[in-house]
Amino acid sequence: MRRRRGRTQDEVAFALKMKRSTLSGYENEVAQPGIQQLTALSNYFGISIDTLIKVNLSKMKESQLRQLENGFDIFIKGSKLRVLTTTVDSSDRENIELVPEKALAGYTRGFADPEFVSELPVFSLPFLSPERKYRTFQVSGDSMLPIPPGAWITGEFVQDWSLLKDGTPCIVLTLDAGIVFKILDNRIKSEGKIHMVSLNTTYEPYDIQINDVREIWKFVHFISGEMPMGGISHNDLAFGLRELKKELSIIKSRITKNDEQD
Repeated sequence: MRRRRGRTQDEVAFALKMKRSTLSGYENEVAQPGIQQLTALSNYFGISIDTLIKVNLSKMKESQLRQLENGFDIFIKGSKLRVLTTTVDSSDRENIELVPEKALAGYTRGFADPEFVSELPVFSLPFLSPERKYRTFQVSGDSMLPIPPGAWITGEFVQDWSLLKDGTPCIVLTLDAGIVFKILDNRIKSEGKIHMVSLNTTYEPYDIQINDVREIWKFVHFISGEMPMGGISHNDLAFGLRELKKELSIIKSRITKNDEQD
């Protein structure tokens, strides 16, 4: 962390009011810092003592270190540690891994397996930020029409789920349902779950407990060889008919009840 900030041992030691040889001993694992020194290091770098002790920062990917430096310390924020398995190119820039429809089931089991992730096809998009992590999934089914089945959805990795705003479209990896693409309503703090809504109104919304969620990728864009349909779709007509049937059933029930009372 010192080198990443471009600081010398003399500069950091002076700021922490300790000898340079003492700091050097900590860095080279010749000596171990006590509570007071750990507190000073934690305050200086803005990283919790738990992270300094429990997490091997030298093994973290660049994107994970950037998240840590930007304040997404899992111990400070009280959220669950989410270490993302990722790949980089020859210049140490992070790839965009491609998860085709035939690999979705395997991804559900192997999302944290470096060997599985390393075998996924990769590509890059020059207009996306190099400071963020992206992955592209091929969706199936018609629950998110007018986005057509078979479209490729690129998502940005979400580290802190509590920051998700209601109405955000996301790719969600769950234990039971696998990978789903939905509009999310954030009910994590109030109910410990997220509310999942489809663009296709023939599909009913449902809830997923947050403990069943493993990854969330915020929608960035989609690529498809099909033109999204405009106007009133068959799905919208089917939904309207279904709602009309419900209303007719309610009216019929009320008429029957009134007849019985008379």
